[in-house]
Amino acid sequence: MVSDRSQRLFVVLCAVFLAHALLAEFVGVKIFALEPTLGLRTFDWHLFGQRGTLDFTAGVLLWPAVFVLTDVINEYFGRRGVRFISWVTALLIVYAFAFAWIAIQLAPAGWWVGAMSARGVPDQQAAYAVIFGQGMWTIGGSLVAFLLGQFLDVSIFHRIRRLTGERKLWLRATVSTLFSQLVDSFLVLYVAFVLGPQQWSMQRLYAIGSVNYTYKVLAAIALIPVIYLLHGLIERWLGRGTANRMKLEAARA
Repeated sequence: MVSDRSQRLFVVLCAVFLAHALLAEFVGVKIFALEPTLGLRTFDWHLFGQRGTLDFTAGVLLWPAVFVLTDVINEYFGRRGVRFISWVTALLIVYAFAFAWIAIQLAPAGWWVGAMSARGVPDQQAAYAVIFGQGMWTIGGSLVAFLLGQFLDVSIFHRIRRLTGERKLWLRATVSTLFSQLVDSFLVLYVAFVLGPQQWSMQRLYAIGSVNYTYKVLAAIALIPVIYLLHGLIERWLGRGTANRMKLEAARA
């Protein structure tokens, strides 16, 4: 059993991080309309010669938590901690999608295929394949963007920390997230939809990427109080002396 509190903290943070990242990948196949969800009038945006509404992948509900956890792990466990969980998460996402692909290939039971016809799903096998069988371009783009975004976040976070010391937690957490998500927002779309089968134009990439990035900027700002709350809870649980020692070691790692 893990008895040291710092070790238990790392296990819990990594488990929550991993759960959010995996769930975001799987639920992200759904695109939802923000305005009707909130009961608001549809907003019609015009950018780079493109127009559309505020439609987002369902994964945006979970990724902000990943941003926050990245900064918390960074603060207490340094570059090595973030890189470790980032690589583990990327490998497990590949593993999860590999088994999803295997599950899709299994011959469905005859009775199961039409079992939900009365609920508007005439072919459960086709629905299952669509939901869990996201295209390899999307998976590849997401993984590349995730890893590059994470490593950029780590680098910027520690550069700002060296300049500000222990002060201005909100600054290093927010600025590192804004830069990393700038890369993530556009790179995942470029690999998945410009290089991929859909062959988006660059104008469409810029427009949709800008809308997604704007959401992430607002989410990063809104989550600043959550970052301070988590730090307060962690330092109370670890004890201020242990927490300060871990932060100093993380900054040097």
